[in-house]
Amino acid sequence: MRARPVRKESMETLWNDLGYGIRMLLKSPGFTLIAVLTLALGIGANTALFSVVNGVLLNPLPYLQPDRLATISQKTAQFDRSSVSYPNFLDWQHDNRSFQLMAAFLTEDFNLTGNGEAERLRGDMVSATFFPLLGIRPLNGRNFSAEEDRLGAAPAVIIGAGLWRRKFGSSPGILGKTIALNGTGYTVIGVVAGKYHLEPNNDVYVPIGQWTEPTFRDRRMSYGMRVLGRLADGMTFERARADMDRIASNLAATYPEADAGKGVTILPLQKAIVGDIEPFLFVLLAAVAFVLLIACANVANLLLARSSSRMHEFGIRAALGAGRARIIRQLLTESLLLALAGGGLGLLLAAWGTRAVLAALPDALPRADEITLDTHVLVFAFAISLAAGILFGLAPAFRVSQSGLGETLREGGRGLIRGRRAQGVFVVVEMALALVLLFASGLMIRTLAVLWNVNPGFNPHNVLSFGYSVAPSSIPNPAASRAALRGLHDTIRGLPGVEAVSVAGGSLPMQSDSELGFWLDGQPEPKQDSEKNLSLFYLNQPEYLKAMGIPLLRGRFFNDHDDEHAPFVAAIDETFARKFFPGQNPVGRRLHITLLGTAEIIGVVGHVKQWGLDADSNRLVQAQIYFPVLQSPDALMPIIAQGMTVVLRARSAPLSMEPALRQAVRQMNSDQVIYNLSTMDSIISGSLAARRFSMILLGLFAAVALLLASVGIYGVISCLVGQRTREIGIRLALGAQPSDVLRLVMRQGMRMALAGVAIGGAAALALARLMSKMLYGVGASDPLTLLGVAAVLGLMALAACYIPARRATRVDPMAALRTE
Repeated sequence: MRARPVRKESMETLWNDLGYGIRMLLKSPGFTLIAVLTLALGIGANTALFSVVNGVLLNPLPYLQPDRLATISQKTAQFDRSSVSYPNFLDWQHDNRSFQLMAAFLTEDFNLTGNGEAERLRGDMVSATFFPLLGIRPLNGRNFSAEEDRLGAAPAVIIGAGLWRRKFGSSPGILGKTIALNGTGYTVIGVVAGKYHLEPNNDVYVPIGQWTEPTFRDRRMSYGMRVLGRLADGMTFERARADMDRIASNLAATYPEADAGKGVTILPLQKAIVGDIEPFLFVLLAAVAFVLLIACANVANLLLARSSSRMHEFGIRAALGAGRARIIRQLLTESLLLALAGGGLGLLLAAWGTRAVLAALPDALPRADEITLDTHVLVFAFAISLAAGILFGLAPAFRVSQSGLGETLREGGRGLIRGRRAQGVFVVVEMALALVLLFASGLMIRTLAVLWNVNPGFNPHNVLSFGYSVAPSSIPNPAASRAALRGLHDTIRGLPGVEAVSVAGGSLPMQSDSELGFWLDGQPEPKQDSEKNLSLFYLNQPEYLKAMGIPLLRGRFFNDHDDEHAPFVAAIDETFARKFFPGQNPVGRRLHITLLGTAEIIGVVGHVKQWGLDADSNRLVQAQIYFPVLQSPDALMPIIAQGMTVVLRARSAPLSMEPALRQAVRQMNSDQVIYNLSTMDSIISGSLAARRFSMILLGLFAAVALLLASVGIYGVISCLVGQRTREIGIRLALGAQPSDVLRLVMRQGMRMALAGVAIGGAAALALARLMSKMLYGVGASDPLTLLGVAAVLGLMALAACYIPARRATRVDPMAALRTE
């Protein structure tokens, strides 16, 4: 029965504390503003990065029971995760005992015609199980049936909501309508929401089983097809792996030529989508936590200095009956008010900062469209604000708890020197944390500097690449396909400003890869594909080397005579020559190529970093071989013509040629379009997006840390100078020179700074090992970077100490003595 009055009294006390705290903070607007801004930087940076981690790593995928979804890949001696052949997928689907559903999908773009100007659409060929596996129901219409997912079925298409709105005004009447894709009429049977795409912004989906390409049903050909699985009830990933290993073993025994030596890799879908970004994000999360600690240390120092000036006030309150706990609670209340104000402003900074970074680096992160300030982020911001308030509020509270309040009242506040040691400790901590962040940022900057100077094996400047597809109706036979490629080359080559142009099929540096098995002439043909050597292959026209800026090292490259009527020829790169023809001249030697035939080597070209500036040397398949595109087998010519890349070298500003290119293509065929225009410079830059993202954020965090640490040491030295005004006045009155005072104050400040640098240096060397996988061309304990950032931090600390030290030399001895 007595609980209510107690609770009411407690609430009244709380409201009194809050009201008094707000009045005290408003009474010192300068102090309050600096503290809130400092906290806003720390809390805002943490909240922004947590929103990234939350969106990319923590939030479940937007599918039904996403923890049961997996990617299923072919495993070979060279690749842990390789694409899957369609016959193998069908066998996996039929024989497995682990997956409730299994689905296949293959990226395939389409030209939409007959609805205004021709448009290139992003699309996928998918099995009928694709949408049910993901738990996706069409917004309108229905899913593919099993009967539609097979050869000879009537063409059907499911369109994305974006295309539905853009082209068809969200009309319900779209169902049953026919749209022309690559010249073939497809009946629209459904519409799906755009946000559920594994491939962002897809427009269309067609049944994969309807694809008529004969080689698609060859176990040796995969065409980049990927497979998903949904675990059955009660099944684990470990048991599923054992089950799929059983199937792989059976397939290897049944089809040794194609499947011997091949296994299966199963990964949770979220892990497969996130890829290698996880360690980058956790390093950044640790770095931004350091920024918050520095901000807390700064505010704690401000509060210590403020509490020292308020000791007289606390003494009066104690004399009037306020207990020590009451005063400590009041201080913590003020700290929490500051933290919550800083957290509110930090949320605004986080929202702005997150949008700015994602806009600047849109391709740096997977699932970037799912990064928002959702409920989890808001709870995090509130929790971190409370934690920060308690953390920096403990310092002045502990200071008061150790002080004799009655004695303080009698001394008139002369016990202020007791807080100097705590303030010095905070400065040392700030300097140490700032050095760790500067070192991490310096390592990333040096890594990118090294990478930008890496020779990619080609000259990317003024090179443009774009996609082009010939309508199937325009290429009824292989001869027509070859004629279309010649015509495309001649049309583009004749445009003003074009120096060289070539079709690029198979592999394209840092964009796509394709591999073929081979064996050397004079050696017996391996009985199994897994026993063959593997090489990246490129299908090109004669001007490819000039267009890409790849050097010819020996022999010759293709010319116009290397067509479908000439003997089959090939050029190899220097890595191929070094590995398979050590100390020999490979020109004139012969190679037997899977699916293509026997080719004579006519030249050796420079090696291209196909896998990226930083990853090429780590890949098992590095050898490269080039073939004339016109000498491709007749069966492959329609596939090449329907999905090719074109590269051209311009005299200047290649993107400025886009209008002329589009007009030239329309004049060739009004139903054709070019798409995915990008410069090779931007492609290289995109391959380093994750590193640039890390470098930019680490650089921002380091800059904030450097600023906060400098402000922190400046504030402490200023405070100490104010507390020692009488001492300095006495020294000057007794004959000390201003230079002596300057050295005294500078020595005290730099002692704290150097202690922080020393501790931070040791910590940086220890923690930098966690970044080793993020670095390239620079060691995790790089002494040059460590010395450089230590010098920068030392100079900033020197400048921060000099200003209050210089002010101390101007103290009037008589005025200082009169204040006492």
